Amino acid sequence: MKHLVSLFFLLITFLGFSQQTENVDFKKVNSVIVFNQIAVDSTIFNSYEIKFDILKKTDSIFLDAVNMQFQNVALDEKCIKYRNDGKKLIIYDDFEASKSYKLNFLFFASPKKAMYFIDWDNADGNKQIWTQGQGKYTSNWLPSIDDMNDKIEFDLTYVAPKEYQVISNGKMVSKTENPTYNLWEFDMQKPMSSYLVALVIGKYDKKVEYSKSGIPLEMYYYPKDSLKFEPTYRYTKQMFDFLEEEIGVPYPWQNYKQVPVKDFLYAGMENTSTTIFADSYVIDSIAFIDKNYVNVNAHELAHQWFGDLVTETSGTHHWLQEGFATYYALLAERNVFGDDFYYWRLYEYAQELLEQDKAGGSTSLLNAKSSSTTFYKKGAWVLHILREKVGDKAFKNAVKNYLEKHQFKNVETNDFISEVENASGEDLSQFVNDWLKSKELLYNEMEKNLKSNSASIMQYLNYDCKKTPEACRLFLLNQSDSFCKEKIVESLGANISKSTFFTDDVKVRQVIAKSLSNIPSELKEDYESLLNDKSYITIEVALFNLWKNFPQERNKYLNKTKDAQGFNDKNVRTLWLTLALITEDFEPINKQKYFDELTSYTSPKYGFEIRQNAFQYLNQIQACNDVCKENLQKATKHHNWRFSKFAKDLLKVIQ
Repeated sequence: MKHLVSLFFLLITFLGFSQQTENVDFKKVNSVIVFNQIAVDSTIFNSYEIKFDILKKTDSIFLDAVNMQFQNVALDEKCIKYRNDGKKLIIYDDFEASKSYKLNFLFFASPKKAMYFIDWDNADGNKQIWTQGQGKYTSNWLPSIDDMNDKIEFDLTYVAPKEYQVISNGKMVSKTENPTYNLWEFDMQKPMSSYLVALVIGKYDKKVEYSKSGIPLEMYYYPKDSLKFEPTYRYTKQMFDFLEEEIGVPYPWQNYKQVPVKDFLYAGMENTSTTIFADSYVIDSIAFIDKNYVNVNAHELAHQWFGDLVTETSGTHHWLQEGFATYYALLAERNVFGDDFYYWRLYEYAQELLEQDKAGGSTSLLNAKSSSTTFYKKGAWVLHILREKVGDKAFKNAVKNYLEKHQFKNVETNDFISEVENASGEDLSQFVNDWLKSKELLYNEMEKNLKSNSASIMQYLNYDCKKTPEACRLFLLNQSDSFCKEKIVESLGANISKSTFFTDDVKVRQVIAKSLSNIPSELKEDYESLLNDKSYITIEVALFNLWKNFPQERNKYLNKTKDAQGFNDKNVRTLWLTLALITEDFEPINKQKYFDELTSYTSPKYGFEIRQNAFQYLNQIQACNDVCKENLQKATKHHNWRFSKFAKDLLKVIQ
């Protein structure tokens, strides 16, 4: 009975918490966040003020606040009864409907997640602080509301060591300089969900461009990466201008900032007005061919409307954010790279969905537990098909009306569909059943659509290169479409002839490099030419395959690629060091130097992508020494769960 009573009160409390949005509307947060001694520990302390309106009479309200301590808690400048349960700050009072209140307090926090302190224990590291709210919750470092249905205006001020740049949501309205610390004040004018609050502290330079509509586009980069600025941010202004025009609703925030950070959890995150992205996308012109920031750039930008301006009410409607961002990013890339790019990318999305379907993984787009492939790729396909069904004019009018009607609010799927029905005059109930509610993948409809829109996809799908390789090889000689040629070469596999090499297309030649793992002697010279290509992937693949196929010429291949580094993860360099170590007669006097260099890349000083490459290669040649093992042990506690899991799994193998 005692347990039942406890459970009853727990249930009552939970129901009260879950229904809070019906009782209270939090309006505005003003907070000063002080990073006092970040070189010593990660404790931050802060002053906090939040204004709110009571919608229904209630005896308590709460803020989500994880593992924080509070002092001087006051409601309308009077001491108030409160409780801190380690997850929430609960305020007790006779709150009256239709009345406004102001809550003030001091709080102290030592965040374990959602705010990450990078390299502060590393003397020569790239010291940073950055946040990730979605999936981790801003309430781990700032009292806020985890429920995305409550939108708040956040005006945040930061005190941080003067040698570091501070970047956050909104417009920086003042910067007060002091001998050791600077005070940075940011202003937001519109409300947003708490998970979109962002902060980056680090050493950066920036360049600013302006959109056609006058929005400042602030693009940050590490001082050492000035030569990588242009290829990293290539097409940014063009895509911004395109999306503003295509969406039909002005960009809704004061400015747009993009900031690379070390060891980020994802490719990018669309915090309101402040996208944070992985610094692995900071690239040179060669890397642009294989691993550019363009799609991530466009995707996170599209979220500023679809996700930030209008936000899903729950995971059931997650496609309204990810499907839309994927679709509009693809439209932006179409504007940059052309129609063929657009339709071949849709083809690739369809193939991913088909593979998922064959594995039994297809789900409804309205299933909150659907995969990212479903939310992103199927969501984009739904919008593509819907647009063709109702026509450009109706579709664009519907999107515009949907955004304007629900701006700074939360939305469900029917909010969008009803606008499309109103704009087009069509009943979309069958479309919704077929494409959104049903878990069936309408792959035949997708393929039919692609064939009707793309001549090159139609041609490609008419060939079976396994049955008729000679016909495919002849087709290649007369084919100008790069995307089609790539797919044909992929289909040919090892059935590649000398004539297949007769192309300057870097991506096609990359497919050749991957397809020929066993290199016929008559194609040796042609294959060797791949080492000269402007592609880090091609060089990596070609180096390994040549080294493997022609042992007598290993020294030649190693000498030719001696200075190649590759992407930010040093994909070429780490492979080269490994091959140099296990090639017996190659520079024996330098073996120790090369081993030390490869081992050094396991250090926390480097990004986790470099470290993972180094760990893998050292394990493959059974050379993970004590230094390597110590760094691997540290990696098991890394904040990036994928890298942490990799380290834990590898440690079991090595030990």
